[in-house]
Amino acid sequence: MKPFLFLGTRAEDLAADGEVEAVLRFSGLAPTDVRRVRLERETLTEAVGAPAEEVDLDAFSGIILGGGPFNVSDPEDTKSPTQRRAEAELRILAERVVAADVPFLGCCYGIGTLGRLLGGVVDRTYGEPIGALPVTLTDAGRADPLLGDLPATFDAFLGHKEAVRELPRGAVLLASSATCPVQAFRLGTRVYATQFHPELDADQLVTRIRVYEHHGYFEAGGADVLIDAARAASVTEPPRILRRFVELFARE
Repeated sequence: MKPFLFLGTRAEDLAADGEVEAVLRFSGLAPTDVRRVRLERETLTEAVGAPAEEVDLDAFSGIILGGGPFNVSDPEDTKSPTQRRAEAELRILAERVVAADVPFLGCCYGIGTLGRLLGGVVDRTYGEPIGALPVTLTDAGRADPLLGDLPATFDAFLGHKEAVRELPRGAVLLASSATCPVQAFRLGTRVYATQFHPELDADQLVTRIRVYEHHGYFEAGGADVLIDAARAASVTEPPRILRRFVELFARE
């Protein structure tokens, strides 16, 4: 099988390694099935031997983009050089992915990466606090080959400062929630982004709450309340998306 390319942007090893471990566990992929790139540490040229403009997309079964602390809607003058470089590489890669309809699954941060293409708008209008909330599939989502096996409504873990306010041209809305209209969408037939986290279980969410305790996702001193809520939540369906993505797009 051609490997899947996993792109991460988390600088904290505990969160970064936990994210990859969860993706492997829920997708059924072995470590040897994934080419991991940490864009907060290395350029695509350093990682795969070619810049974003020249990465051989046919060398991979598909691409999975993890979440992370970067927000594309941050004012440009507040972004670090690392964030600006990673965003520029991801934008070039995403434009090529959309043009070629390459299998792509962007988890949370993928909403920002894909959502600002083709006239889409990503801003702070529909941010949501950390926790578990119900997500509902649209008619298109229920018919979609990736999300269609999920229940019509399911609980998902999320927590984000930015979200899609206006979909890119041609995007198909697949899932929504009461507090965030765009929870998942598709471009073409094989390019996906979810606002919620398909790779999160309660243990991983607890880890991220601790790691990002001082990143502005919640008020100081609120970690214990969020952790108790995460432990009490029943979130079982979103991880199935990762396994289904591999089933649909793994190729030799």
